Amino acid sequence: MAIYLDHAATTPMLPDAIDAYVRALAVVGNPASVHSQGQNAKRMLEEAREQVAASLGCDPIEVVFTGGGTEAINLGIKGLFWARQPRNRILVPGGEHHATMDTVEWLERHEGAVVEWLPLDTAGRIDLAAVAQCIAVNPDDIALVTLLSANNEVGTLQPVAEVAALAAAHGIPVHVDAVAAYGHVPIDFHALSQAGVAALSVSAHKIGGPVGIGALALSRRATIEPLLHGGGQQRQVRSGTQDVAAAVAFAVAANAVHDLPAENARVSALRDRLVAGFRAAVPSAVVNGAADPQDRLPGTAHFSFPGCEGDSLLFLLDVAGISVSTGSACQAGVPEPSHVLRAMGRSEAEARGALRITLGRTNTEADVDALLAALPAAHARAAKAGLADRVPGR
Repeated sequence: MAIYLDHAATTPMLPDAIDAYVRALAVVGNPASVHSQGQNAKRMLEEAREQVAASLGCDPIEVVFTGGGTEAINLGIKGLFWARQPRNRILVPGGEHHATMDTVEWLERHEGAVVEWLPLDTAGRIDLAAVAQCIAVNPDDIALVTLLSANNEVGTLQPVAEVAALAAAHGIPVHVDAVAAYGHVPIDFHALSQAGVAALSVSAHKIGGPVGIGALALSRRATIEPLLHGGGQQRQVRSGTQDVAAAVAFAVAANAVHDLPAENARVSALRDRLVAGFRAAVPSAVVNGAADPQDRLPGTAHFSFPGCEGDSLLFLLDVAGISVSTGSACQAGVPEPSHVLRAMGRSEAEARGALRITLGRTNTEADVDALLAALPAAHARAAKAGLADRVPGR
């Protein structure tokens, strides 16, 4: 039986969420319709919005349902940028998810944005002094700051409140990509918005909900331009007929977020067992991310294997029936050296030897032990193969 250790890419839907999804699919009615069937659908939708809002620590009206985390990130970044024109500077840490990187680079090519990449330290944490310095240059031309809540590859938690405070002192809105953090660390959007966060993006399929729905928590005080027009739904921020069934299933998964403390303790213990086993089996393996495990996501373990291709290890473990990854699964399946490790100052060779293991609610000690049993042989073969030659310029 295959062992799934790639929960950061997507996590299995909760059985209760599947049941709720199937039942809701049978309900007829557009939530924008005024007849009784439409109003029944609207009731289901708004009850789901309330439950998602509770998991994010925000008001229901602040929850804007989207077609996933990527859309939520695009809406948050582009919407804030357009609303803030003619201000055109965007401050972005290195090592962000491609949903952010590709979005700001698109704004740079097509909308006149000036993107300033902020450095990370060796643990993958944003440099607060660099943030303050960039803001001080000319705060009046900064459109927004955007950053991860927790790095999706190495798991390092970011100083979101501190960055927001630096930006808020000059009235600069902050967007937070919390897709990787949601369901693993507590989120209190009320507190964050008071600190200066205007928008925060999450995705349902990272917490046991369905693929194809996410949310942007958008402060009541924030001004944003929509990506989509045609209907004026959801505060006129995101027009279109809303997916009631997906929202209902999302809400079921969101309810499970309230069980964080016990589940985090369980998963953290599994992660620590895994890290200790990797160090014993392959002493040359380097653990990436914050040195203190409390400063990383509880289920994330990220390693570099000198002299090995991460892709080789991935495929060899896959043959052994174990699913892991080399990094984000959102780059269209195209293997590439870890841009996160590169932003942390590592060499290309180190970035090519990366492996990410992410644990979730379905994992047990037996899964970790199976990985540890398969690792020595996989590493020996990958080390023997070494680093593959690359085409010059790639």
